[in-house]
Amino acid sequence: MHEMAKELLDAGERAFIDQVIVSKDERPGALLGILEAVQEHHPHKYLPMETLEYIALKTQTPLSRVYSVATFYALFNLQPQGDNTICICRGTACHTRGSRNLLESLRLELGLTLEDESDGGGADKILQTTPDQKFTVRTVACFGQCALAPVVEVNHHICGHANERTLQREIQTIERGSE
Repeated sequence: MHEMAKELLDAGERAFIDQVIVSKDERPGALLGILEAVQEHHPHKYLPMETLEYIALKTQTPLSRVYSVATFYALFNLQPQGDNTICICRGTACHTRGSRNLLESLRLELGLTLEDESDGGGADKILQTTPDQKFTVRTVACFGQCALAPVVEVNHHICGHANERTLQREIQTIERGSE
């Protein structure tokens, strides 16, 4: 199974991963550093399964361990990410100040489906990317910026006291910048 990963990755990707492994091998937390560097290098900022398989093969680490590390840490993505990320806080303070409505209006504006939310309160972790891969919408449990509730992060920029107009302006700014 691991050998197939070699065939699915092009020579440039394999060479980059090999170089990262050599530079980080033998250090504490090497696997974390390898996964982080490889994800950052990917154009869609994620770790495809064939990449995880190749890393397992080259580091002589069981695939189950590589996969468990990639799924345990929130910073790793197993699905392609959009060019722009909008993250909405679902913590208690943000929830009581309307973050769920912000999330729903954002998803509607970007044409994302409003999936079933199993707990009825909408606090489940959400990660959706638009079909054109321009935007990824995700939620977090808490940013730790409760005094600014509701809090939204757009491309790593915190927006406190966010409302629908704030989000629309941010999206318009991003769209104007990419024209």
